[in-house]
Amino acid sequence: MAAGEGRRLRPVTERYAKPVLPIDGRPVIVTLLHELRAAGIGRVTVVTGHLAEQVERLLDGFPLELRFVRQPEPLGSADAVRRGLEALPAVVVAADTVFTAGDLARFAAVDGHAIAARRDPPPSPPHRYALGVRDGQVTRVLDDDPANPLASAPLWRLGESLDPALLAGLGGPPFELSQVFQRLVDAGETVRGVEIGPTRDLTYPLDCLEQNFPYLGAL
Repeated sequence: MAAGEGRRLRPVTERYAKPVLPIDGRPVIVTLLHELRAAGIGRVTVVTGHLAEQVERLLDGFPLELRFVRQPEPLGSADAVRRGLEALPAVVVAADTVFTAGDLARFAAVDGHAIAARRDPPPSPPHRYALGVRDGQVTRVLDDDPANPLASAPLWRLGESLDPALLAGLGGPPFELSQVFQRLVDAGETVRGVEIGPTRDLTYPLDCLEQNFPYLGAL
């Protein structure tokens, strides 16, 4: 999913699409695609929207089978997936997050439905809710327990049993994957909560400096 406007990163994202911005000197979406390739994923659909041409031009010639689909309006993550989904099972990931090396491969190997959870960065509602997990299974997708240390990460797995109609029959806009997965949980479906390592994201303009020049964070 590479269609977001990156509102908290303005004014940077008024000129540049968030996924083309760098962490460690490399565009975030390029790092992500290398990790997906290392995980054995050979076909990727990239859903673009805001400044779509930048993302598509950057990835021209990337050594994966890439397909681009545009989301005309920022109507939410479930809408983006509905437009891009070709087959199940499928791994869904936001194109603006750098994951700990190897975590994408480990997550992709999980069976059924799953959501990734992380302790770093911690929960910070409303943009990063806690994820309720008990005995390895998700109990609440948007958990409001302030003592819960697990934050939901922008990484999901849609299992083969998913009815694609769930992606369309939601209240909104916006139409979010959190609604889809909570409906699965409420219906008694097993949704695994898979803990991963720390992730990094460009959230605010200052992050564009600190994520590329680490010494600045120590000054």
